[in-house]
Amino acid sequence: MTVIRNNWTREEIAAIYNQPVLELIYQAATVHRTFHDPQEVQVCTLLSVKTGGCPEDCAYCPQAARYHTDVKVQKLMEVKEVIDKALEAKESGSTRFCMGAAWREVRDNRDFDKVIEMVKGVNAMGMEVCCTLGMLTPEQAQKLKDAGLYAYNHNLDTSENFYDDIITTRTYQDRLDTLEHVRKAKISVCSGGIIGMGEQEDDRIGMLLTLATLPEHPESVPVNALVPVEGTPLEDQEKVSVWEMVRMIATARIIMPRAMVRLSAGRVRMNLEEQALCFMAGANSIFAGDKLLTTPNPGFIKDQEMFQQLQLKPRKSYKEEHAVL
Repeated sequence: MTVIRNNWTREEIAAIYNQPVLELIYQAATVHRTFHDPQEVQVCTLLSVKTGGCPEDCAYCPQAARYHTDVKVQKLMEVKEVIDKALEAKESGSTRFCMGAAWREVRDNRDFDKVIEMVKGVNAMGMEVCCTLGMLTPEQAQKLKDAGLYAYNHNLDTSENFYDDIITTRTYQDRLDTLEHVRKAKISVCSGGIIGMGEQEDDRIGMLLTLATLPEHPESVPVNALVPVEGTPLEDQEKVSVWEMVRMIATARIIMPRAMVRLSAGRVRMNLEEQALCFMAGANSIFAGDKLLTTPNPGFIKDQEMFQQLQLKPRKSYKEEHAVL
């Protein structure tokens, strides 16, 4: 389990995922300790820099224009306002700052020029700067890289087989193409998915299989539990259990050992003990702040208390690069 592999089979991943949960946690914790400091967790902040009005039909998303939710459409924030938010996040302990815009794809216009300035400003603060802006062309990815972008988030969301049940306004291949453009621009790849959308376990395994058999594993793999939002097609979905989250996190940790496995959306519905299980299973990153784009999230103070109780320490920015130097 200490060898980095990109030739996993569905059967192998299923065998890992479905083994007795305590054995799975033990194996994942062992792999985690081989590749990471188990007491170290990266604290990230995600800010919605352009909210609502998205033309896509992602069934989980309150920002889709076609759904009637409480999300109010807001135009792209000003650069200074975003830089001020990044400074607040840094002072609160975040080492990665991610900016999200509710776009289907990036367009070469003044708004993209403003995002480029945001990237430059956050990068100059010494934080890992990340964006999630929808689909990218190779040229746009290169512009972001040249501005100092460290990472780009573009989730697969689910398996290719279940994908059309959740999204019809873009294809699975569209998502894979954007990941390829990001990788070719030498930007760190952040890609994971959401569980609890009505998918089967085989779909969860399928998503992990796609990620783990990419030419290079994503440097970051967010594992999100659906937070149902009134007005979206998935508003009545049942809460995902902690054991489902643990199985996803632990399996991701074993098959993509170097990746940062992010305990992402859904933490607001988990208690301290449930989050501790996820860290034990190999999660080593969280999103801090009271919102993840538009859905609720534990606040900074609550997370600081959790770090103290579990004796966790924040991971520094650019740790891998500093280690090479």
